[in-house]
Amino acid sequence: MTFRVHFWGTRGSIPVALTARQVQDKVAAALVAAGGRRFAGVDEARAFARRELPFPVAASFGGHSACVELDVGTPECFVCDMGSGARPLGESMLARAGASPLVVNVFMSHVHWDHIMGFPFFGPAYRPGTLIRIHGCHDVLEHAFRLQQSAPCFPVAFDQLAARVEFVTLRPDEKVMVSGVHVTAHRQRHSGDSYGYRFERDGRAVVYSTDAEHKLGQPGELDQAAAFFRGADLVIFDAMYALEDSISVKSDWGHSSNIAGVAICQKAQAKHLVLFHHEPANDDAVLHALLLETREHEARTRTGPALEVSAAYDGLEIVV
Repeated sequence: MTFRVHFWGTRGSIPVALTARQVQDKVAAALVAAGGRRFAGVDEARAFARRELPFPVAASFGGHSACVELDVGTPECFVCDMGSGARPLGESMLARAGASPLVVNVFMSHVHWDHIMGFPFFGPAYRPGTLIRIHGCHDVLEHAFRLQQSAPCFPVAFDQLAARVEFVTLRPDEKVMVSGVHVTAHRQRHSGDSYGYRFERDGRAVVYSTDAEHKLGQPGELDQAAAFFRGADLVIFDAMYALEDSISVKSDWGHSSNIAGVAICQKAQAKHLVLFHHEPANDDAVLHALLLETREHEARTRTGPALEVSAAYDGLEIVV
């Protein structure tokens, strides 16, 4: 059995969008790289872009805030967080479901606004017959979802939603079964607390760990995180900051670095690290440079099997 993981939103703190100038810069760079060559049509030009242009020129990491879908091979849907990526996710779910009823299991890391802001625009919430179960460890889970749809913040009140919405309280470090998948929540260092999730089925494991600050100078904390990540096939990791920022001006801001992600995943013998919750101030070129830096660091510090390193982008799909 495999997990199919689809990233619908990968930014942290606030959604961002490419500006007109940034798009123009990408087009200009692509034209220069093409060196005057001619293309028979759009398909040929697209193939050139995919094969020969670097990612920051040919594509973008995207701008939606955190939302990740896990296809676990069951009729029920699994989603981590309801950032602004929940809007395109909802459209996709409705298109795939057709007239069939939807059951959506949402697992909330925490209820800061960038992680719940997509829910009022989540299409299945407005479709009769849909069941949405929102799982989390926070006492204020239901209150937060209702509050953001209360006047004067939003024109549609929570009680006007057509779907049936249930809130399910989880206990940290207690493994539960949800639609054939073992799920464990784990408390993380973040303002107001955040919870990572480990999903396990048929010998495979995916860890979703965002909005968590892991301090390299505190081995006990790293050991605890490594135990939670142990042997995971895929770790989605809060790498919002470069190491120098995470230990200086942005220390205690509740987020981790790419270097911390490598250290913990190597200790845990995880197989694939995905950098996630990207800093909104970082453009595509900066994020791509951080990815290359992270891969180089992993190779330099490797003492066991190689750790695959990727950077999440809106639309990325990984099968494990």
